[in-house]
This record gives sequence, structure tokens and C-alpha cells, in this order.
Amino acid sequence: MKHRRTQRLRRTPALRKLVAETSISADDFIAPLFVREGISAEQPILSLPGVSQHTRQSLLAEVKELIGFGISSVILFGIPEKKDATGSEAYNPDGIVQLAIKDLKESFGEEVVAIADLCIDEYSDHGHCGVLDKNKQIDNDATLEIYENIAVVQADAGADMIAPSGMMDGQVAAIRSALDGTGHHMIPIMAYSAKYASAHYGPFREAVNVEIAGGGDRKQYQQDVTNAKEALLEIHQDILEGADIVMVKPALSYLDVISAASQKIDVPLAAYNVSGEYAMVKAAGEAGWIDGEAVALEHLLAIKRAGADIVLTYFAKEVAKRIAKSS
Repeated sequence: MKHRRTQRLRRTPALRKLVAETSISADDFIAPLFVREGISAEQPILSLPGVSQHTRQSLLAEVKELIGFGISSVILFGIPEKKDATGSEAYNPDGIVQLAIKDLKESFGEEVVAIADLCIDEYSDHGHCGVLDKNKQIDNDATLEIYENIAVVQADAGADMIAPSGMMDGQVAAIRSALDGTGHHMIPIMAYSAKYASAHYGPFREAVNVEIAGGGDRKQYQQDVTNAKEALLEIHQDILEGADIVMVKPALSYLDVISAASQKIDVPLAAYNVSGEYAMVKAAGEAGWIDGEAVALEHLLAIKRAGADIVLTYFAKEVAKRIAKSS
């Protein structure tokens, strides 16, 4: 009978795999990694079980393991020893991320896509993504000049891709111009285009040792959590300015935005399965309330099903291991 067709196709694991509408593989993942200056051994991050702040040496070991599980793309976040008002260590040629990129390219060459997150929050003494004016407000244009410098320094170090995450107006156009003007025409930009002022970022801020001065927030420049149409405008603007890949962040609370964007754009779409989303699954799994591994995979499939081509996730290695075992 016709109404039993779906049951027939679910009868065995092989049949279910044959007719699966959505699949996920290690090729879909970008693994976020943290590299910290001034430590002699990797430091576990309490709120991100299984994730560490790395030394340059332990970072190489981690990337080697990721490559072994089929994950070839990583995005680097740096934790400097010194912070200041302009986040100057972010554009220091000998800054921690620039040195780590050089290490990766020397060790793995084209086996790895080394992506540099571009922002100054973890490098600034005030914790904001842009420099502040005399009234303690974001100075967008002054920030763009700094972003241009960071992009060039990261590209000079060997970054395969630049990922501006600060949500400054005009950041993609400014970075594209700076890269093109210094001979880096072939370095793509993955823009954090719809980055929401979300409550899901707490563990990440522990990971990069960031506190916003005065207990402030980033609602002035990050996306309003109530708005979806505005996010699509931001995405289209970044594409017009030259973004090669656009991103929605966070992922799970904004599957509607991912879905809408995927139907309207013709460039690759990334989604960031952020630290809070990861930490909640880990905490519930460790308490025995859920099957953490199964929920993680289900979440990642949901992000892909919504329309994301690329997923940034702290689950990358864990899920890639599971995929490798089942193949």
C-alpha cells in the first residue's frame, strides 16, 4: 500500500542511508581553535569540555589529528599576553595568530586551510570589536583602518582566508581593498555577515579571556536578535562588497535565517554552531540527561538541512571520528 512506502524505505540502516536527504561529512567542518601566547602547555577550557587554549606546539598536534579525521579547515583565535585600546597585537606581524599561521603552513602546506578570524575584541583592553571614541562609542571608520592592517598582516603570514567577525559597517569592502592593494587578490573573505548579539557566546569569551569593560554589550553593532529581514540585508551587502563566503552566527537559534539566506544567495553559506550551543549539549550529556553524541550529530544535520554549506563547530573532531567509524 502507498502509505507504507516510507516505512519500507526505513526498514534497514542501509535503506535509510540510501534515501537520506541530508548528509554530513568532515569536509563540511571548520574547526575553531584557540592559540595563546605565554603558556607552556595547552590549557583546557572549563566551559568547553574537550577544547583547549593551545600553545603553538600543541596547536600543530591538534591540527595533525584533525587532518587524520578528514578535517582540513581550521579557524584561529588568538589570546595575546598584552592588550591595549587598539588591539595592536592583532596587527603585529609577530602576533600569536600570525606566528601560528606560519607554523601551520610550514608544517602542513596545502593540506590545511588556515583561516584567520579578524577582530580586536580578544586583543583590546575594553573587549569591544572596534576602537572607541572619546565618548566610549564604537568609531566605525577608525576601526576599518585597523581591520585593513590586520588583514594584510594575516595574509602576509600565509592565511588562506580572512574572516572578519566585528560586524563593522563596510568591513568587507575595506578588507577587500586592502588585500587587493597589497597583492593578495586571491585570498578569499568569509564574512560574519549576520552575527547576532546573542546570549550564547559566554564560553567563547572565557576561551579568549574577554570581558567587556563596564559590563557593556555589543548590541550597537551586532545583529538584533529580533530581526531576520535585516540579516538578509547585511548578507547581501557583504556579498556586494566582495565576500566570497557569508556566515550566520549562531546557528541553532537562527535556522530560519540560514534557510532564508540559502534560498536567496549564490555564494557558499557558513553557519557557526557556537560555544553556548556546544556547552549546553556537553553539560546535559555529562549529566546523563541526553545522548550527547547523538544530539550533536542531530544538531549539525539540522544546520545542514536548513541550508548551510559549511559548519563551524567545536564538535568537528568528535563527529568526524564518529563518521569515520561508521563508514
